[in-house]
Amino acid sequence: MNTQAQLQATIDAMVRPGTGILAADESAPTIAKRFKAIGVESTEANRRAYRSLILGAPGLGEWVSAVILFEETLGQQADDGTPLPELAARQGIVPGIKVDAGKIPMALAPGDEITEGLDGLARRLEGYKAQGARFAKWRAVYNVSDVLPSRRAVEANAEGLARYAAICQEQGVVPIVEPEVLIDGDHTMARCSHVTEVVLHEVFRALHRHRVVLEHIVLKPSMVVPGKAHARQASPAEVAAETLRVLRRTVPAAVPSINFLSGGQTPAEATANLDAINRQGAQPWLLSFSYGRALQDPAQKAWAGSAANAGACQQALLKRARLNGAACSGRYDAAMES
Repeated sequence: MNTQAQLQATIDAMVRPGTGILAADESAPTIAKRFKAIGVESTEANRRAYRSLILGAPGLGEWVSAVILFEETLGQQADDGTPLPELAARQGIVPGIKVDAGKIPMALAPGDEITEGLDGLARRLEGYKAQGARFAKWRAVYNVSDVLPSRRAVEANAEGLARYAAICQEQGVVPIVEPEVLIDGDHTMARCSHVTEVVLHEVFRALHRHRVVLEHIVLKPSMVVPGKAHARQASPAEVAAETLRVLRRTVPAAVPSINFLSGGQTPAEATANLDAINRQGAQPWLLSFSYGRALQDPAQKAWAGSAANAGACQQALLKRARLNGAACSGRYDAAMES
């Protein structure tokens, strides 16, 4: 199969109506923080046990088409010796891998950040593919204030995302392009909207410059919401209207799927906002989810590190996946939470 056919086959498997992407790619410090909140030590054995549980949740493939894994998980096995990527693939869930090396402060740009990890990426992708990964993910972050992000940060992060996407496609790996406009701060919804539009416009300019085939990417943006410290939070209808207004201005119709990140929203908020977006009528792209905490938080609390809670953990994950599946077609109702 040639490279373009590989990419198309992966897109076809990832982009299915009524399904979304599970983000289970928490870095070591992030998973340690999540586990600490439920009183569990972040050991390799505990991480493996938890991720085996969620990837093996029976029927998860009905609502989850793909899963983003951390590098450690790609090499781990379930108790019966099954590689964890294969555990997902058996359910029709495409395994993928987070490939960026995290964010650092951007030099001579106070308050801005830049993502590392391009060095040796092509070589690493060859290894990840051999372990079963068919797509990759790279996250760029944008802090928001009256003056942030700077123009330099917008351009530099767009360039990084585009270079990463080009390297992935050359290797036959579908790139998830994740420009995250952060929810932290007290900025208004209008400020978030402006920053998101500027960021997405620059990202697609860079993708075009690097000859990235848009039909073979997945976009993972943030929704347009006020900063979480802002006095007035937005309703799902307001989030939907403003998010779609920005996307229609910036994202070409060639992109097959837009899978939103949850970015600090509660599980119920993330589902309600996705549902409101999908109630706005037909759009050029599939509009779905790529949630981490908003899918896993109830499952982690139900598990609490105990093998005896395995069933409850899986049921909590399946419930959130099912509710987000309903939100993908605008059929979610808050009453479904109970």
